[in-house]
Amino acid sequence: MNSNIPIKIIPVVLSGGSGSRLWPLSRSSYPKQFLPGFLNNKSMFQETLLRLDGVKFISDPIIICNEDHRFLVVQQLQEIEKDISTIILEPEGRNTAPAIVAAALSSIKEDLKDHYEKFILVLPSDHLIRETGEFHESIEIAIKQALKDKLVTFGIKPSEPYTGYGYIEFDDSRADNYSIKSFSEKPDQQTANKFFSSGNYLWNSGMFVFKPQVLIEEVNKYSKKIFVATKSSFDNSTKDHNFIRLEKGAFSESPDISIDIAVMEKTDKAVVIPLNAGWSDLGSWASMLDNSPSDSDNNVLSGKIIVKQTANTLIHSVNRTVAAIGLEDIVIVDTPDVTLVAKKDKSHLVADIVTTLKKNKDSIADIHKKVFRPWGWYDSIESGEGFQVKKIQVNPKARLSLQSHKYRSEHWVVVKGKAKVTCGEEEFFLDENESTYIPIGMKHRLENTTDVSLEIIEVQSGKYLGEDDIERFDDEYGRTK
Repeated sequence: MNSNIPIKIIPVVLSGGSGSRLWPLSRSSYPKQFLPGFLNNKSMFQETLLRLDGVKFISDPIIICNEDHRFLVVQQLQEIEKDISTIILEPEGRNTAPAIVAAALSSIKEDLKDHYEKFILVLPSDHLIRETGEFHESIEIAIKQALKDKLVTFGIKPSEPYTGYGYIEFDDSRADNYSIKSFSEKPDQQTANKFFSSGNYLWNSGMFVFKPQVLIEEVNKYSKKIFVATKSSFDNSTKDHNFIRLEKGAFSESPDISIDIAVMEKTDKAVVIPLNAGWSDLGSWASMLDNSPSDSDNNVLSGKIIVKQTANTLIHSVNRTVAAIGLEDIVIVDTPDVTLVAKKDKSHLVADIVTTLKKNKDSIADIHKKVFRPWGWYDSIESGEGFQVKKIQVNPKARLSLQSHKYRSEHWVVVKGKAKVTCGEEEFFLDENESTYIPIGMKHRLENTTDVSLEIIEVQSGKYLGEDDIERFDDEYGRTK
């Protein structure tokens, strides 16, 4: 680095995706970037942060996520002992351009009195990178280009004519970086074959390095609507602990497009750095099969699985035993409420299944039986006309909001731990095998004051049992209206 000014690299981790291509394990309430990994017990979101350890001049990251996932983010940061001071909450998904502009504005606003040359390193949170050292070296090369006010993206040398990625056409007249001729969206098979044969195309990784001020200038020049809407949303944002809540009205006015379309395809400052670091976006069950540890028959097995004469097959089961005989090139994903069975080469069509389910307003498209909340989780055990049974776990020292319901009553039975209960004007404790009743309309709260997890069985009864039948009066997680 030839700059005489100290350098600060600010990672911007994009974690707002819904992950429909890995349904039914990944759903919008718990998308793929937060799932425990097939490679180890860390999620892809956690791995994105951990692989930054050792990068020169690295600074505290900025996390961008959907408002609904904010407590998932905090929980996963705590698990890997990362203390992040800035988490930007998107009121709705508007693709990568407004998210990256918001992060750039935040990086400029912070530490206004410092004298660093700042760069933002934009990283999707759902990628696999096997060669961390190569990744770090490519970041250094990218910073050298960004010092010249270039907008740098990383391109992956294709291993096959794959139709699931965008492509970047490049000019290879320079050794360490390539000027960009064009960007292409996900091609059909014939076009992908042509790109692969030419040797002048790279897969678009969606990772970038640039000075935040240079990016903002280019966005203002080429996509002014995005700049105006995002800046207004950011300027009118509110701060809640580590969360920056973007103002919804202005943010929704931003065009819903990627940073590639908004800027990279139009600017004359764009360059691409080839990245050879064992990259995959793990965007389909086929890619999970190809990139996960396998047995001698190339099977990826997770859970209680028994196989005979089966090869090149992925089987994942959450709790049931799955037995497979005589299968090849198959994907089986078994969850408590959905089982997916697909040919490996057709597994990318799972997104079409999710689209159909959403069109039919079927909740299994978005919500697991097991739903995570900032205080713990609940698992829907059984439901029928006028009733629902849930298992609820409350984390140590956590509590639910003070709330009431218009349409349902609840009966609680403690099966593990000790519960503190507020019911109307009363406060009392329940031990294991003790129970209580919460009438319709009664203000109530469940709390765990101990150092061990609390588990209860909740039986709901009433004419409407939806999750939106909650009126909150007090909530330490900012969910009161």
